[in-house]
Amino acid sequence: MINIKATKPLYLQLLATGDLEKRVQEAYQHLSICDVCAWECPVDRLSGQLGVCRTGERARVSSYGPHLGEEDPLRGWRGSGTIFFSRCNLRCQYCQNYDISQADSGVEVTPQRLAEMMLELQSHGCHNINFVSPSHVVPQILAGLLIAAQAGLRIPLVYNTGGYDSMAMLTILDGIIDIYMPDMKYADPKIARRYSKVRDYPQANQAAVREMHRQVGDLQADERGIATRGLLVRHLVLPDDLAGSAQVFQFLAHEISTNTYINIMDQYRPSYRAREYPELNRGLKPHEYQKVLDLASAAGLNRLDQRRSSTWSWF
Repeated sequence: MINIKATKPLYLQLLATGDLEKRVQEAYQHLSICDVCAWECPVDRLSGQLGVCRTGERARVSSYGPHLGEEDPLRGWRGSGTIFFSRCNLRCQYCQNYDISQADSGVEVTPQRLAEMMLELQSHGCHNINFVSPSHVVPQILAGLLIAAQAGLRIPLVYNTGGYDSMAMLTILDGIIDIYMPDMKYADPKIARRYSKVRDYPQANQAAVREMHRQVGDLQADERGIATRGLLVRHLVLPDDLAGSAQVFQFLAHEISTNTYINIMDQYRPSYRAREYPELNRGLKPHEYQKVLDLASAAGLNRLDQRRSSTWSWF
C-alpha cells in the first residue's frame, strides 16, 4: 500500500468554490434524456419514464450501514459506510444479491434522506461512504452529497460499481469521488451478453476504468492503512475461465498500472438463475483460482488481494 498523509476528500474543494452545486444541476439534466449509465436508454426519467434500470427520478435504497466485509483498506476497524442501491443496471444471471439488484427491494428516497444516511454513517465512525451499485443514480447521489457536505460530511467517497458506467457521469464525478472500485467482469462481449444481458461490456468497462484511474491514480492510504484515494479493482473468477481473467490482467498491467490494487475473488457459487446455464452450475475449483492468481502475477500485477471468500460481489 502506498501511504500518504491524510488529505481532505475531493468533494470539499468543489463545495468551497460552489462547483459542487453546479455539478448536481448538470447531472440532473442528463436524466431527461438518460445517459446516466452505459445503456444510454434514452428515456425521460424526470417525467416518469423508465429504462433498463427501472428507476425514475428518485433513487431506491435497499439498505445502509457500517460494513466490515469489504477490503481491508476500506473497512478498517470501524467499517465502510455502505449504501446499497436497488435495481442494478446489469442482469448477472449468477448474482448473489439478486434480491437487491434484480427485485424491487428497498424504498425510494429523497436527496435529503440520502444525505441523512451519509451523515449517520459518518457519525457511526465509518471510514468512508460506499455507494454500492451507483451507476444508474449518480445525479441523485450528487444531490444528496451536496446536502450532506453542507451539513458537515467530511469522509471519502467510494464508487462501488459493476463497471458499466457512463463517460458523461464519470466526467461530472471528476474531483468528487475519492476511491473508485469497479468490477472488471468480462473480457469477451459475447460472454457478457450471455451472462449479464449487457452489450459491449468490455469496451465500456475498460473505458471507464481508464477514466477512473486518470482521475484518482493508484490506490493510496493514510498512515493507518485506510484508503484515501485511488483505484481498487474487483475481479470475480468464474468457472472455466468464463471471465477471461488473463485478458483483464493484461489490460490492467499494460494500460492502467502494474500497481493496480486488485481483489481477485474466489467466492463464486451458483445463485439466482445460474442453474439454467450448465457451465455456471458448479462452484469454483481450487486449482482454477490458483491458476488465475498465477496469471495475475505473470502479467506483472503486484498488489493482489488474495483473501479467499472474505468479500462478496454485489453485482
